Amino acid sequence: MDSNKIKRGLGRGLSSLIGETKVETQKNKLSVSDLVPNKYQPRKIFDEENLNELANSIRQRGILQPIIVRKSNDEQSKFEIIAGERRWLAAQKVGLHDVPVVITEADDLKSLEFAIVENVQRHDLNPLEEAQGYKKLIDEFSYDQEKVSKFIGKSRSYIANALRLLSLPGDVVKLIENQKLSAGHAKILVGLENAFFVANKIIENKLSVRQAENFVKLFKNKRQKPSNLKDANIMHLEMSVVNKVGLNVEIKNKKNNKGKISFEYKDLNQLNRIIDIIKLNY
Repeated sequence: MDSNKIKRGLGRGLSSLIGETKVETQKNKLSVSDLVPNKYQPRKIFDEENLNELANSIRQRGILQPIIVRKSNDEQSKFEIIAGERRWLAAQKVGLHDVPVVITEADDLKSLEFAIVENVQRHDLNPLEEAQGYKKLIDEFSYDQEKVSKFIGKSRSYIANALRLLSLPGDVVKLIENQKLSAGHAKILVGLENAFFVANKIIENKLSVRQAENFVKLFKNKRQKPSNLKDANIMHLEMSVVNKVGLNVEIKNKKNNKGKISFEYKDLNQLNRIIDIIKLNY
């Protein structure tokens, strides 16, 4: 693809990509049963409440913006949706038999670009879906991170951080998909042992991203053998203190229940804060 087109991708919006493809000038209507989802659609989860709101809007005003489609390469006589899958789903809820479409000649790359641009512009993707879209561009269409960043209009570090989410364990991924864990929290967990345990503690204690960062410092780079893993109750206590004080803390508890508590402070203000908290509570 021409580099100038890449630079103009997201910045010029969906209409710019349409302009770069061959579109039939005649307006069309197709049966909803003639349409199939985009196989490159990065969005996997559609919010049911938002879908119902869109259905109500369509019921009152109809579909104002045509669905963009291309002829399906996989199913004869079918048309694959490039942009507008929510409108198609909502139309079925309303019971429409046909929908307005624009038929375009688009290859697989262009189809994926359409889908990513539409969803990223409208903030419709969860962080994982967005990252998976970028990964498809890299794995299947020979993009690199620099090329993706220019096309999307975001920094290379943003793309790199997004892709890092894909290395998270499956149980943490489910928490993100179910919107129980934000992207900001999830990025902290990348490369962390006991990521699922920490994720659940973040959720249970409703930690902010900053509080979670302090908590996660207790776990990073600690490659302990299973026999030496810190007791879960001690870890939970450490997290509670981190949440209260806002500073790193380590509790070492011996078998005879003797031990020590260590606070990490970076300046006198933080030290005074620890002292003040101790005075207030004892």
